[in-house]
Amino acid sequence: MAVAALRPRPAPADPNLVDHFVTPHGVSFTEYETMLRWRGESAVPRMTYLKGTLELMTPSIFDELGKKTFARVIEAWSEEVGIELEGAGSWTLKARKEERGAEPDECYFVMRPGRKIATAKHPDFAIEVIWTRGGLDKLEVYRRLGVPEVWMLERGKLTFHVLKGAAWKTAKR
Repeated sequence: MAVAALRPRPAPADPNLVDHFVTPHGVSFTEYETMLRWRGESAVPRMTYLKGTLELMTPSIFDELGKKTFARVIEAWSEEVGIELEGAGSWTLKARKEERGAEPDECYFVMRPGRKIATAKHPDFAIEVIWTRGGLDKLEVYRRLGVPEVWMLERGKLTFHVLKGAAWKTAKR
């Protein structure tokens, strides 16, 4: 035991380079909605809610840079292939009955003739940039919110999750 104590310990990560999470449990949906109101129009902390667990996240610079780059790539791609997208940013998605809520890094609507965004309950796809992993299963949150696709960028690895029935089908690029 004494030998283990003498081993050098890794230096703590620079707190400015990781996302920060606080995850209180036993939070009601009403309390979650109250915290959203307290936060107001501020972008942080980002909040994800799943059946009594609230994840509060303050993103690092790398999360924010990844989000912006990913969004630019998606928007350039849509222009190139002629698909009209409407971006809705970090729109707060929530469903009291399902006890879920999320704020994607970005989300989009695929525009079609006659489409009215104002009546939409969820975007056509959400993007999530994962620099530091939190504790909640974001795909489970999005599944019950009815978001049909989630595109994730995790440290350079891109995955596309498409909701088929009640399960996700995943493709990696």
